[in-house]
Amino acid sequence: MQLENDLNEQQQDVNSTFPVVMKIVESLKKILEEDKQQRQPLFINVKESVIFNLARRALNEPGTRFLIGIAGESASGKTTFVQNAIRSCIAEERTDVYTIVCCDDYYHDWSKELREAGSYEAFFAKGYSFDTPAAVNLQLMKEHLISLKNGSAVRSPDYNFATCESKPHGVLKKPAKIIVNEGLYVLNEGVRDIMDVKVYVFTPFDIIKDRWYIRAESRGKTGKAADMQFENVNLTAQTYIRPAMQTADIVMNGVVSSEYIQEITEKIFRTIDNIAKNRYDCEQIKLPGVGV
Repeated sequence: MQLENDLNEQQQDVNSTFPVVMKIVESLKKILEEDKQQRQPLFINVKESVIFNLARRALNEPGTRFLIGIAGESASGKTTFVQNAIRSCIAEERTDVYTIVCCDDYYHDWSKELREAGSYEAFFAKGYSFDTPAAVNLQLMKEHLISLKNGSAVRSPDYNFATCESKPHGVLKKPAKIIVNEGLYVLNEGVRDIMDVKVYVFTPFDIIKDRWYIRAESRGKTGKAADMQFENVNLTAQTYIRPAMQTADIVMNGVVSSEYIQEITEKIFRTIDNIAKNRYDCEQIKLPGVGV
């Protein structure tokens, strides 16, 4: 009897929030339509079901932590998007909203192998590659993500790209309402199953190539060593990264300006906030089949 009463109460809660959910969905769809009119829209493709499910869970499960996986090729713009989304959170005084977990922090320690090789060129010639899932401790990353989602803090490794050294006790990551996991392999099989939202950042090859060489130089890779790694980056992306776009709930444009990313992210936050603050008015809307 108690179970039946609990289920009835839960159903009443769902029914009462349905108008609010639909208000959020329709408002976000309007923002997406406006985005499509831009010369460089941010959103390439969005599954409508993901908007509804997120709005429904946010209202009916207020304590829920959302895990968002953001993948894409090396230098596609994943980190740039996350950083600009965070800036909009800070502007809206939402510093407690995000926790960021970067796949790059979980590379295996190959500092000894690099020292023995004597150079990156010799290191790559021996067959070592940073551009396959085997180079990353995905199991540890997944364990950390699950811990965060369950409310426990973790310390991510601290990885040095110049020396290939990984220190096990790096930055403290605290649980938050939204946990963002960004990196090359976060939508790969074995990891994507724990994601609430799967995002893929698409960027044309020529832009990726230019960005990649600039970043490689900042990490100590130039000349032939850089050429060798980029050739491998392109080949392995075909197998391990590009197929992830087919599994994504949202495909985003990796060449959008930072200013526009902040603008549209702030608009989304404001829209959801305004609807939430006026939730009572939304709940008075009578929809067919709801609350009858």
